[in-house]
Amino acid sequence: MAMFIIGVVLPREILHPISPSIMFTFAAFCYMLSLVLCVSLIFFAIWHITAFDELQADFKVPIDQGNPLHARERLRNIERICNLLRKLVLPEYSIHGLFCIMFLCAQEWLTVGLNIPLLFYNTWRYFHSPTDTKELIYDPASVMNGDTLKFCQKEAWCKLSFFVLSFFYYLYW
Repeated sequence: MAMFIIGVVLPREILHPISPSIMFTFAAFCYMLSLVLCVSLIFFAIWHITAFDELQADFKVPIDQGNPLHARERLRNIERICNLLRKLVLPEYSIHGLFCIMFLCAQEWLTVGLNIPLLFYNTWRYFHSPTDTKELIYDPASVMNGDTLKFCQKEAWCKLSFFVLSFFYYLYW
């Protein structure tokens, strides 16, 4: 009864100032926010690929191995790159976890189903790091192992392809 009285007294535009065609749902907001944040994840993955490529190039140069000054410089460079990679791990994992929580709250089950495997892999990777301590996911000694370096490169390329596909999925969904 009160809505009828208010509806008669006040015009419809005052009661509903936003037209239904412009209103966004929570799911649309989640997709837009994920689209913006997915760009940062793409840059993280590109930075990982570049860093591992630099480490692989540093790993293959046999000329500098006999010179101790170059060896110290190479070790400092490897430690610097691994420290920077470690700083990107938690933001990457937390942004992707935010995606899963947002889409779970928006009840976008297909999108949650597509993102859950990477969330489980990131959780497994964080708690099963190559070293005994949890905070050293990219340990310089273990990363410079040839097999580990190739694995990290493949992982970075797979994540880049997943984030690029996710970007276009979020864009067109």
